Amino acid sequence: MLRDRGLRLTPQRQLVLDAVRRLGHATPEQVHAAVVEHAAGVNITTIYRTLELLEELDLVTHVHLSHGAPTYHDVNEAQHVHLVCRACEHVQELDQEELATLAGRLLQQRGFRLDIAHVALFGLCGRCA
Repeated sequence: MLRDRGLRLTPQRQLVLDAVRRLGHATPEQVHAAVVEHAAGVNITTIYRTLELLEELDLVTHVHLSHGAPTYHDVNEAQHVHLVCRACEHVQELDQEELATLAGRLLQQRGFRLDIAHVALFGLCGRCA
């Protein structure tokens, strides 16, 4: 994909993509921490730019799980909804099929296509409730 756009797969790009895949869900800061274990000279700006490029190429996607930085994950991971506890900040995954009825209704009634990969539902987990 990179070559098709006239770009190269640099070692930094490969390290960022590998870190996202290895970490599962990760903020740019977490990706940066993982990358500098292998390449100390990579700065946070490079991480942000690389994540943006990888998202443009549909290799990663992001969701906002808090008021802070977005959380990135591999697009090859099964699409899911994020359940975020406002009290303890624990994140659970919910199969996208759980929202299939709502997604179908939104499409039929409003012509709105729900992007499951970017859905985060906030509330209280069973322990905090």
